[in-house]
Amino acid sequence: MRVWVKICGLSNAATVQAAIEAGADAVGFVFVASPRRVLPGDAARLVAPVPPGILRVAVMRHPLPGQWDEVIRVVRPDWLQTEAEDFSRLELPAGVEPLPVYRDVPELDEAALATEPRVLFEAPASGTGEAPDWDRAARLARMTQLVLAGGLSPENVGEAIRRVRPWGVDVSSGVESARGIKDPARIAAFIAAVRRAEQEVEQDG
Repeated sequence: MRVWVKICGLSNAATVQAAIEAGADAVGFVFVASPRRVLPGDAARLVAPVPPGILRVAVMRHPLPGQWDEVIRVVRPDWLQTEAEDFSRLELPAGVEPLPVYRDVPELDEAALATEPRVLFEAPASGTGEAPDWDRAARLARMTQLVLAGGLSPENVGEAIRRVRPWGVDVSSGVESARGIKDPARIAAFIAAVRRAEQEVEQDG
């Protein structure tokens, strides 16, 4: 198995470069109220050196159509990550794929989740370091391509991969030295831990 890896909440050129060099599959830029928020113009400068093959993900939550239109025009992302219900009122141009967010809440619509080709599954609140229920995530990962997010770090992502068997993993606060400040060494350690876990899972069958 190969696990897709997204480093999210990047806000400066050095950490974007660190994610690229460490082998990330995707880099995420946050456009909602957060210590990691960037403006579309700043994000456009950050994505400029990202090579083909590494996805540029716009991370939003309940965006107004005008806000999304600005991100499309200025940043030109490959994917939009936002709450699943948001996609019913947003238009995605050709070439932009959805990454709908489903949260680990009691009222989660698992039937709707199962109809999606790919989802991001995380805790009720984003960017807090809180993890969703991994046992529930493992069951959902058998229904669709599931990107596991929330509470992941270099120290626990290997165990998460072994238990959940996700299609992908997404990290933000777990690779920070302080809230909102990404640490290049932790980014590299996180991706290295993912690659070790892949090998262990393959060996275990």
